[in-house]
Amino acid sequence: MAPVRTTGAIAVAAAISISMALLSHFIVSGKTNLPLPKQLKKKKKKKKKKRSNSRNGLTDAIGNTPLIRINSLSEATGCEILGKCEFLNPGGSVKDRVAVKIIEEALESGDLVEGGVVTEGSAGSTAISLATVAPAYGCKCHVVIPDDVAIEKSQILEALGASVERVRPVSITHRDHYVNIARRRAVEANEVASNNQKADQMDGQSLKQINGYPMGENCEGSSLLNNCRGGFFADQFENLANFRAHYEGTGPEILEQTGSNLDAFVAAAGTGGTVAGVSRFLQENKPNIKCFLIDPPGSGLFNKVTRGVMYTSEEAEGRRLKNPFDTVTEGIGINRLTQNFMLAKLDGAFRGTDIEAVEMSRFLLKNDGLFLGSSSAMNCVGAVRVAQSIGPGHTIVTILCDSGMRHLSKFYNDEYLSQHGLTPKATGLEFLGMQ
Repeated sequence: MAPVRTTGAIAVAAAISISMALLSHFIVSGKTNLPLPKQLKKKKKKKKKKRSNSRNGLTDAIGNTPLIRINSLSEATGCEILGKCEFLNPGGSVKDRVAVKIIEEALESGDLVEGGVVTEGSAGSTAISLATVAPAYGCKCHVVIPDDVAIEKSQILEALGASVERVRPVSITHRDHYVNIARRRAVEANEVASNNQKADQMDGQSLKQINGYPMGENCEGSSLLNNCRGGFFADQFENLANFRAHYEGTGPEILEQTGSNLDAFVAAAGTGGTVAGVSRFLQENKPNIKCFLIDPPGSGLFNKVTRGVMYTSEEAEGRRLKNPFDTVTEGIGINRLTQNFMLAKLDGAFRGTDIEAVEMSRFLLKNDGLFLGSSSAMNCVGAVRVAQSIGPGHTIVTILCDSGMRHLSKFYNDEYLSQHGLTPKATGLEFLGMQ
């Protein structure tokens, strides 16, 4: 039997072994330019650029709040109803934007200096925002507040380090309306600062004696006003920094967050800054967007928008309430035209009631987990009214101004609501005529 010839096979095997050895050597040493199979190629790790997500202090965290779909209202109306979550601002409300804008413009103009005191007459939210952000600018805060607002608001202010002066609610025409007192306090602080520059001591004279204005029985701010570098009255109702905060901030954010796919905007008005700034920006940039007001009981703005006349039925009958308006909702509704509100571009208005706001707050808490304040609840009433008016298939945005945390003693107090005939009883949206 002839022997089997294996020489060729052995030679081929040897050649392959040598080639693989050389290839391995080149791969390890990195001295080959030969293309490698994909599975042998080492993936180059991309160096991740270090990116900082931090913001520059408290004030830089204000704004750019989320825009959320309010599921229950959207499903009930057939519209996309979206809420701008302003309660997520550091100070807990939409007024943070206004506080920052007012203080920054005042510092830039020289009307306020570091070490000065910002004074304001407020029903709560603006005062809290000013007290929150003022220290970030090296300033102090003195607040004059009606004594019938939820007590937790003044407690928050005091905890924030502001001096709080609680006064009896009166008409804006009265010398001692909380806004007018706040204006005086700024003048007093400026006079004291001026006198302190002339002499270290004021010859024993008190703040009262110098200015001729009684500080009031409940004023706790004389020490603060005596030890500051002048005062500045924020004047949220007439200061157009309020309008600019929303024209330059809130409005552009809404348009960007909706991708310009927006049909309507609705909000209530107190100072008028939010509804004016947002409505004017939206309509200047996309004229087909409809903008509406939702107005609480007793406020004259509904009549001004719909009839061109500023009055309420109560005043027409010759009756005058202790306040210019009387409603369980706080921070919205007014019986005069402010400089801010006059810049609004509105297509119409709706009237909301206290019971609708109360019922809406409970409905949203139960169905969406949204714990909202009284003005936010009224805004959501407005959103449903707009949806009913323009029909399904539209996108509507409103403002969720603050949470319910500042409304525990009144708006979320069962006993208080019962005393005013506002006990919520609805199981759905039947209070707005929906099943």
